[in-house]
Amino acid sequence: MDWLRSGLIAAIIVVMGLLVIQWTEFKASRQPEPLQEATQPLVLPEAPRVSTDTTDTASDIPSITELQGASSPPDSAQAMISGDDNRLVVVTTDVIEVTIDTLGGDIVKVALLEHRLTQETGAPPFVLLNRTGNQTYIAQSGLIGPDGTDKSESRPRFNAEYSTLKLADGQDNLRLDLHLNTEKATITKTFFFEAGEYLIDVEYQVVNRSPSAWRGHLFGQIKRDTYNPVTGNTMGPNPYLGMAVTTDEENYKKIDFDDLDDKPFKLEKSGGWLAMIQHYFVSAWIPDAETRIFYSLRKLGDKDLYVGGFTGPVLEIEPGATGRAGASFYAGPKDQHRLAEISPYLDLTIDYGWLWWVAKPLFYGLELINTLMKNWGWSIVILTVFVKLIFYPLSAASYRSMARMRNLQPEMLRLRELYGDDRQKLSQEMMGLYKKEKVNPLGGCFPMLIQMPVFIALYWVLNESVELRHAPWVLWITDLSVKDPYYVLPILNGISMYVLQTLQPAPPDPMQAKVMKFMPVAFGFFFMFFPAGLVLYWTVNSVLSIAQQWAITRKIEAGN
Repeated sequence: MDWLRSGLIAAIIVVMGLLVIQWTEFKASRQPEPLQEATQPLVLPEAPRVSTDTTDTASDIPSITELQGASSPPDSAQAMISGDDNRLVVVTTDVIEVTIDTLGGDIVKVALLEHRLTQETGAPPFVLLNRTGNQTYIAQSGLIGPDGTDKSESRPRFNAEYSTLKLADGQDNLRLDLHLNTEKATITKTFFFEAGEYLIDVEYQVVNRSPSAWRGHLFGQIKRDTYNPVTGNTMGPNPYLGMAVTTDEENYKKIDFDDLDDKPFKLEKSGGWLAMIQHYFVSAWIPDAETRIFYSLRKLGDKDLYVGGFTGPVLEIEPGATGRAGASFYAGPKDQHRLAEISPYLDLTIDYGWLWWVAKPLFYGLELINTLMKNWGWSIVILTVFVKLIFYPLSAASYRSMARMRNLQPEMLRLRELYGDDRQKLSQEMMGLYKKEKVNPLGGCFPMLIQMPVFIALYWVLNESVELRHAPWVLWITDLSVKDPYYVLPILNGISMYVLQTLQPAPPDPMQAKVMKFMPVAFGFFFMFFPAGLVLYWTVNSVLSIAQQWAITRKIEAGN
């Protein structure tokens, strides 16, 4: 039994070590540039067909041969350019500011107005999508195929009536129309915005003016580099950065950038979605759920650029008829409720790991408590009390076993002195003593092991939930999602664990005793790098455990 006890202790230390390693890994990253406004009026040609600009906005457009698997699309993309200011249209709602380039009608910048870059007063909004000299993260869409306007060598240049659009107070929605005339058709690309929403509906309307049928395919794609913006302190986590899709076999399948270095990923299914994931935020294309969609994820040549996109079925429009095709684009926080409503399984981009079945109830419980407390820190404290009450019967049994073990210490020392040279006989006598007194020698480890799934799940809740980003508690704790800046909570946690340890029986093996004495120090060190919210949970839990253990020990020692 001693070896099993040692193994359990070692397992706990290993789990803690793995968590702290994951928490402390980080990349050197640079701050995104401040949000800039485009307010100059547009100066556009009267009715252009396509632009002759040679930029990567054209050279990475998918081709029909690539969709059929016959070849790969051109990937000789040139360096990103910011685009002429007179090509840009800025649309502002109450939650997002979106910059659209009329060359192709691409979304080249999205600023999240309700999420600041830092907690500092006057900090600019967090910029999710952006196109600068150093960063590429944009959303493209268009029409390809025999009569499509988007080619590998050129993009269409749309006309826009406005250079800026802003949602007025009391206004529920907003739309931006981009117009284009070609030899065969009149095309309108429309962006629909709603108050309080991060979802943008994109629709193409094609009026066929020619005597022959118009044929094309709608495509949408997200293109970005591997730049990872800072979302926490410099010692913050380095969560998943990459793409994800939903497949017929897997509701949530992550596609790492490294996987695309070797070969592209292709998928054909009905509906679905394609997402680009980073810490706290996500962007995603959501095509029509009723149509057959082709998905393609790939790296652009030897550039540090990756593209994930979809192509819809053929859109065939008879002469004189009008056809429509569209998709939705989301760019915003990883909000569980929003994402779940947009598309099935899109909320899985909030990756809680293999303990998601524990993490989700924890988050919903925290969210419910926070509706009353209006403070995520106090919500964690109350949640800890609830969790302790749920596990009370099991932990109380373990604490009673530990209290009885504590009373057996004199007899255990006597047996060790009597049979110290005969380990087999000592083990037999110890087991007989445990059986006679009805105690569990592993009782001291059970309370901690029982809490480990909750501990790990809460770790991911605090790490992944955007609601806790920049969420304060009291005094010096201004952000529960990052480490305690003054290490007060880790120190208090170490002290509480030491006190709790003094109430427990000493392990019979000297080596185990040394390991147990080291545990409060080890946990205190680990917790120096953990989010303050997680350390708060563990500290409150330790204090409650001290009270429970003390009460049970007093009761048993009194002979009741």
